[in-house]
Amino acid sequence: MDEETRRELVEILVENARHSTDDIARMLETEPEEVEEEIQALEDEGVLRGYTAIVDWSRIDDDRAEAYVEVNVALDRETSYNDIADRIARFPEVTSLHLVSGNYDFGLIVECDSMNEVSNFVSEKVAPVPEITQTVTHFVMDAYKERGFSMEDGDDDERLSVSP
Repeated sequence: MDEETRRELVEILVENARHSTDDIARMLETEPEEVEEEIQALEDEGVLRGYTAIVDWSRIDDDRAEAYVEVNVALDRETSYNDIADRIARFPEVTSLHLVSGNYDFGLIVECDSMNEVSNFVSEKVAPVPEITQTVTHFVMDAYKERGFSMEDGDDDERLSVSP
């Protein structure tokens, strides 16, 4: 499969990983066997890391809490960003972890069963890491869009409002 078709395959899977192999083959104008082989190759190469559902947790669990946590670190000669990331990534409460540019070093997404649990996790597990110098926690109060999908029921009028 050429690189352009390979990228199209990845984009199709990102949009909806539940498409059947036959449907993807029709979209790419190729054979289902070639799609299956390419998906397997992408998984083997670590390009495709997993498949997930986008869930509106507020509809099934009102207490669940999500927070964005900014983390600043002070590196020494023996410790790298990768070392700190490896340590933080081991916590199951951390669902995403990114090295970022700007006013802080790492951005974490933390999910727990309550805001109190998020707070305790950050103060008892993240903040005590020796290289971490500061954390700032932002609790998610409501979600409007998640990975490209609207989290609102919306109304039938899909026009954007215009203000003067």
